[in-house]
Amino acid sequence: MNNLIQKYNIAGPRYTSYPTVPFWDEKGIDYNDWVKTAVKSFNESNQTEGISIYIHLPFCENLCTFCGCHKRITKQHSVEEPYVDVVLKEWNLYCEIFPAKPRIKEIHLGGGTPTFFSPENLTKLINGILAKAEKCDEFEFSFEAHPNNTTEKHLQFLFDLGFNRNSFGVQDYDLKVQKTINRIQPFERVKEVTELSRKIGYNSISHDLVFGLPHQTKESMVDTITKTKSLKPDRIAFYSYAHVPWIKGVGQRGYDENDLPSAELKRELYETGKKMLSDLGYVEIGMDHFALPSDSMYKAMKNKTLHRNFMGYTASKTQLMVGLGMSSISDSWYSFAQNAKTVEEYTDLVNQGVIPIFRGHLLSEEDLIIRRHILNIMCHFETSWEDDSLKFPELNECLERLKEMEADGLVEFTKNGLKLPDSARPFVRNVCMAFDLRLLRNTPTTRIFSMTI
Repeated sequence: MNNLIQKYNIAGPRYTSYPTVPFWDEKGIDYNDWVKTAVKSFNESNQTEGISIYIHLPFCENLCTFCGCHKRITKQHSVEEPYVDVVLKEWNLYCEIFPAKPRIKEIHLGGGTPTFFSPENLTKLINGILAKAEKCDEFEFSFEAHPNNTTEKHLQFLFDLGFNRNSFGVQDYDLKVQKTINRIQPFERVKEVTELSRKIGYNSISHDLVFGLPHQTKESMVDTITKTKSLKPDRIAFYSYAHVPWIKGVGQRGYDENDLPSAELKRELYETGKKMLSDLGYVEIGMDHFALPSDSMYKAMKNKTLHRNFMGYTASKTQLMVGLGMSSISDSWYSFAQNAKTVEEYTDLVNQGVIPIFRGHLLSEEDLIIRRHILNIMCHFETSWEDDSLKFPELNECLERLKEMEADGLVEFTKNGLKLPDSARPFVRNVCMAFDLRLLRNTPTTRIFSMTI
């Protein structure tokens, strides 16, 4: 396995979208094209499956140096209410272009730190969204939370608003690691908010763990998983740390690359964590995710309804995802659109009465075909071209690029398709790269991606 890691551990995309953001068309997307495709997708799916809403709440009191998110560091909570007001204005702009009342299947609050906001301001936000919409029968509302500033009031207010799932950013329990990434939180605090969530009635609790962080060791990973075992969250996101200081800047330059685990140790951290989670009854879902068989994400995997978008894996697929807030990315299936990346630019555009996108991508027919293959591989570890609609002129060239991976036991070809054996799951991004025509035609000359393994 170590030889394969050395061979295939190259820079590559994480495939939360196809095309990946660096390969969106340089000219971007015309504003009218974004509105047109958003309305088209709304008309095709609102009545049948509803829509999803991602709301980016960017504020954090402290900088976690491992973080790659778009955030604003401040201790001034006076920023909360004006930001909520602008997000609701943006939502009103979407409601004005939609020809009917939106039916919401999923809301996810991400960040930043959503629980930076007071329970009262979060209530104002969600009630404002729902005032112009209706909930689907089987809706799922979820939020990301920092254990240190999530109160019982946060948990209760959001539960009363319909939130039934939450995700706590744990990362690692080792104090040396926590100090290095500036994310100090005791196990006792994570235990408290996890148990409070269960007591209140949340039906899916997730913990985020990260491997590959500076100063992590096998012993610290075993300790983190052992502590996690005692809390038994329903889901675990077990992410590879993406070290991209040339993109994320000052935060990730706060420690030396020599502090990071070697490629071999990083893979050992993953394999150690994966085995421990498996022994605890968790099942690997897609890439980076584990769930108990009782959780909806496991059931979605079994039913082959698992989906992946800019929020990661989700059990609640919708064709249209509206991103609200600064830097949020929306997905109409036919196109992507990203909002302005700073609070000031975002606010100015919304106050001018326009949906605040600053870049995007209109998918071609080829993009749509490749997107389906990459989604199949990322969600189900298999894809097929038996249906003529999934064939494309370069298919044979893509398959030829996978011959070496087949020889290494990482890909198995069927008559009109392929699948990955369980042992090849760590290499799923490498398999997707063989289908990524935009990457193959425009090989980067500078570092823009993290390592695949």
